[in-house]
Amino acid sequence: MTAYAKKNTLYISIGFWLILGVECYSGWSNRTLTIQTGGSVTIPCHYDEKYSQQKKYWFSEFDQSNTYTNTTQKNLSVIDHPDQSLFTVTMRNLQNKHTGLYYCVVKTREQPPKNIINETYLKIQSAPDVSVVSSGVSGHEGGDISVQCFYSSGYKNKLKEWCRYEDQSCYTVGRTNTSQNSSVQISDDGRRSFTVLMTGLRLTDSGWYFCSVGEVLNPVHLTVTEAEQGTNVSVIHKCFATTYEIKHN
Repeated sequence: MTAYAKKNTLYISIGFWLILGVECYSGWSNRTLTIQTGGSVTIPCHYDEKYSQQKKYWFSEFDQSNTYTNTTQKNLSVIDHPDQSLFTVTMRNLQNKHTGLYYCVVKTREQPPKNIINETYLKIQSAPDVSVVSSGVSGHEGGDISVQCFYSSGYKNKLKEWCRYEDQSCYTVGRTNTSQNSSVQISDDGRRSFTVLMTGLRLTDSGWYFCSVGEVLNPVHLTVTEAEQGTNVSVIHKCFATTYEIKHN
């Protein structure tokens, strides 16, 4: 399929959603997630708590399919977590053919009916622009974690961020308070690495974050547990980047 044809297909799809009365979220929706060929990814889909009892599904432009929550298949799981106001999508054994647009959708009971969408572009590469060694890190209350992200020389002048999915709060080079006691500090070596240090962790810091270089990102789930007396834990987590450039219209 030519680039022109792909672009037209995208316009038609967007038009279809608009006709149905779609409300689109912004924020990380316009970013690209890069995953290694044969790898897997878990994507969080946040929604307003008032929609906790509504139907939700994962829509794929790849095969025009809807997969509703609490469905588990060989290479795809969509699980709702109403107590957290989100559902997660886990895709496994990803191949180049899976590159494309995907949507998190909530079917509302409003009149006229609206589907609330969070859009993401998934790019499968043999050497991902940004990848995550593990999608989960953990630390103790009052402790700290260190997240190290690597990028190629082509990303030297790109914005580096550590962001929280839920409220779209992002942190760049410097120190920014995230709560009364915890803080985030990001240092960039100016070459191919920047480090995120979260100190004074609180239980409320648990949740989904992403390591971002320019328009490319990858999700990381942080779990903060109650501190054990005498415990001081620091966790290293890495994101890697290559020299590939994103070309997404």
